[in-house]
Amino acid sequence: MGSDNKHHSDDLSEQERKALHQVELGIEHLHRAHGHLVSFHHDTGRAMDHLADAEDLLRQCGYDELADGLRDEYLPRGVVTDSTADDTHAERWSYDLLENYQDRFLADLVDFGETVTQQVADGLRHAAERKQEFDWKGRARRE
Repeated sequence: MGSDNKHHSDDLSEQERKALHQVELGIEHLHRAHGHLVSFHHDTGRAMDHLADAEDLLRQCGYDELADGLRDEYLPRGVVTDSTADDTHAERWSYDLLENYQDRFLADLVDFGETVTQQVADGLRHAAERKQEFDWKGRARRE
């Protein structure tokens, strides 16, 4: 969708535009953090797959005790311990962190950002950038 210069948010105050911009930047950085969390989840999964392969290879080489250690202690382990659980194996896997981030944290803040945009700017997104585009294009026509 291209820009619409007739909706460059002249009816917003500078403070409103700044507030909207800060909310939008915050949400955009949360999306970037989400991408890093997806990478963390994938990289952790790949690492664990390599360790699962190592379990079989160690066993084939006669290192059953080491293979058992991988199988029993490390492969089932989560990446973060649940501090409220009594069981030491009640750890959270990377997919659980990712899902919680997506479903609770990110989704709630994205909804909040949409509410702010709707209430402050009647749903007009990127109000600061629209104003900047309008100003720059206007300046370019004059010079």
